[in-house]
Amino acid sequence: MSLFDAFRFDGKRVLVVGGATGMGAAAAELAQSAGAEVIVADYAEVSLAGAKAIHVNLADAASIDAAVEQLGGPVHALLSAAGVADGTPGIERINFIGHRYLIDKLIAGGLLPRGSAIGFISSAAGLGWESDLPLLKEYLAVTDFDEATKWAVEHDKATYMWSKQAVCAYVATQAMPLLKQGIRINAICPGPTDTPLAQTNKETWLGFGADYRAELGIEAATSLEQAYPLLFLCSDAASAISGITIVTDSGYFSAGLTEVFPAATPIVRFLSGR
Repeated sequence: MSLFDAFRFDGKRVLVVGGATGMGAAAAELAQSAGAEVIVADYAEVSLAGAKAIHVNLADAASIDAAVEQLGGPVHALLSAAGVADGTPGIERINFIGHRYLIDKLIAGGLLPRGSAIGFISSAAGLGWESDLPLLKEYLAVTDFDEATKWAVEHDKATYMWSKQAVCAYVATQAMPLLKQGIRINAICPGPTDTPLAQTNKETWLGFGADYRAELGIEAATSLEQAYPLLFLCSDAASAISGITIVTDSGYFSAGLTEVFPAATPIVRFLSGR
């Protein structure tokens, strides 16, 4: 035993939702390397050797129910990594409502024991959620799967940005009530990351902040570079951290907000609602 063991996951079961590709796949492989028993739940085919694969459609409550039935034991770390782009039918469910429904099912079934942790992948698009907090709290108060879907559609909030803001607000508002049950919850807000999803929207998603990266001589993040902080937040080493969203964008947001990189300032102010 060593002090560094707090960063490892030996003897723990890690469920990665959306772990077939991209950041989720990197996180699943990383968790396995850190000693965890890994379960990957995804709509896409899972290829990670040694991991238990469960098919799930986050847009369908019945599919989530069936996935939970297949877990076969407790989950010590839940990585909520699945997400889709604007224009995808059911985006409000896939990016947030389905994740929340799954968390509620796990808690109700006693499958998230004391000492467990939840780690979401939000997005830089979710920054600035504080300025929309009153409306977000109204939305979060609608806990029924179908009613929350109806609310999002009727309020024209079935969008990528809103779903990511909802994730950030959910993490912040649930930190205290979940910690009363011994469960921590955090998220990362990645900047541009070279994933299959980003490649399908390459000009917009990977073009964002390209001038900043060129100034620094760096590339867009890799999936593994985002997986490292995500898994850390769910480790025992992060036991004092709950209710936060870490911005993992190589400093772009901070540089824009402080006008150290003036070209980023207008978009950062827009995203942050300042």
